[in-house]
Amino acid sequence: MNHLSDQNWLLTAGIFLPLVGAIAVMLVPKAEELLIKALALGAAVAALVVGIITAAAYKYGEPGETLQFYVDKSWIPVIHSRYILGMDGIGLPLYLLSMAIVVLVIIYSWNHIPAPGNPKAFLALILLLEVGMNGTFVAQDLILFFVFFEIVLLPMYFMIGVWGGANRQYASLKFFLFTLFGSAFMLLGFLGLFFKTGAQTFSIQDLAGLVQSMGISKGTQTLIFAGMFLGFAIKVPMFPFHTWLPDAHTEAPTQGSVLLAAILLKLGTFGFIRIGIPILPLGAKAWAPVIAILAVIGIIYGALGCLAQTDMKRLIAFSSVAHMGFVMLGISTLTSFGLNAAMFGMVAHGLITGMLFFVAGSVKERYHTLEIKRLSGMLKQMPHLGWIMGFCAMASLGLPGLAGFWGEFPAILSTYSPAPGLNLRLFRTCMVIAAVGTVLAAGYLLWLFQRTAFGEPAAEFAGGGGDAHGDGAHGDGAHGDGAHGDGAHGDGAHGDDHGSDVHDVELPEWLAWAPLLLGIVVLGVWPHVLFKVLDPAVGFALNGVKAIGG
Repeated sequence: MNHLSDQNWLLTAGIFLPLVGAIAVMLVPKAEELLIKALALGAAVAALVVGIITAAAYKYGEPGETLQFYVDKSWIPVIHSRYILGMDGIGLPLYLLSMAIVVLVIIYSWNHIPAPGNPKAFLALILLLEVGMNGTFVAQDLILFFVFFEIVLLPMYFMIGVWGGANRQYASLKFFLFTLFGSAFMLLGFLGLFFKTGAQTFSIQDLAGLVQSMGISKGTQTLIFAGMFLGFAIKVPMFPFHTWLPDAHTEAPTQGSVLLAAILLKLGTFGFIRIGIPILPLGAKAWAPVIAILAVIGIIYGALGCLAQTDMKRLIAFSSVAHMGFVMLGISTLTSFGLNAAMFGMVAHGLITGMLFFVAGSVKERYHTLEIKRLSGMLKQMPHLGWIMGFCAMASLGLPGLAGFWGEFPAILSTYSPAPGLNLRLFRTCMVIAAVGTVLAAGYLLWLFQRTAFGEPAAEFAGGGGDAHGDGAHGDGAHGDGAHGDGAHGDGAHGDDHGSDVHDVELPEWLAWAPLLLGIVVLGVWPHVLFKVLDPAVGFALNGVKAIGG
């Protein structure tokens, strides 16, 4: 195994700088709001700078098995778990995306801290969340991976549970319990793997070699893969484990929705590519048809779910179920083409759906509602916001020339010729069904854009028609005194006049959104910039599958 250890401090710094920032934020008195925001942004930017240095120092010509900036230190010797970090072409794009999204979310939060306020706790949780996200993408030890994978649970639970909407307690508990349930099975899978390979190591690359050299049977691999499948599939989330997602997205504050869509859903798909397929090729092959079938059900179900939604945020949440279905379809082919498409789709989905949730948050802030039937005429009232939303809708439906295209269409094409030994007829049937899903995607996204952006602005938002929303709609009746109290969502927040709230994109929003919009165009026009990073590492991840042939 090739390891490159120069500048091996970089990955540790990239993971733990946000933790230093979170501690610094917690030590500052609550009244020092500006200092709190500056420290949080400073820590996130420092981590991103380390990420950019990592990307600049990364040797792109190295073979796929080479782990760069490699760290291997003693950690928990009693269970043979070590602190192993390493960067490859699979981890690098998501690692950088995680760092960039956190910076943009904190910039957006500068004047968008959700009710009930408290920037100190809110920003500290975002930084803690970043520790788990960054660590997951570079961990090369199963126990270390598990720790980082789980760290993200608590900050997101509190972000939804404290700063969320009316049903926030229900949504946060559902998110927590679903993920914890999956993680328990994933840990069982990890332990099963550990004991079947001689109970000597949790190193991901060593385990892959041991499984091959020891010739662990297909039945055993299939069973261990089942545990991992549950853990990762719930995080993705795949149909039928997706039910926590629409609730979590709908109730989460804008920042929580963006982080959930852009990064957290990728932890599951990344787990399949980093751990499941390289270590358990026979298990992956046995499960591939199941994954393919569930993926296409998810694509169609998510699209039909979108067409039934009345709330903009919930529609975008269901679109995530469909889009992650395309990612899982690419993974199920167990081919280099399919996995490259899946990885590209993960990055593209992060940029596009993260951006869509930003837009939904800004619409909610201005109109105090996300009911699609009550929104119209955005292009007249807020032309910049309306056009940005239209651009993101086009990117999300897979318009050629924008990033979404290179995730979806290669994933569909890859099912035409899956890995040897997989059922050709089944996968080609999945290809046809998935292609129908792209038509439905165009339908629900264009429908959303047409309903909200075109036409005349609704009378209630055009100027002084505020009383339509008076006490009954958003006051004590809708949210109850206990849920949000009178101040947060009651008369004070919504005032009597909606017209005065409706304004176009502000400076913090431009600063937070411009990099995402640029990324969508750059990856759409020049996809090779990402594919050339991914391809060698993807090829190595499939070595075990290639070795077993048909």
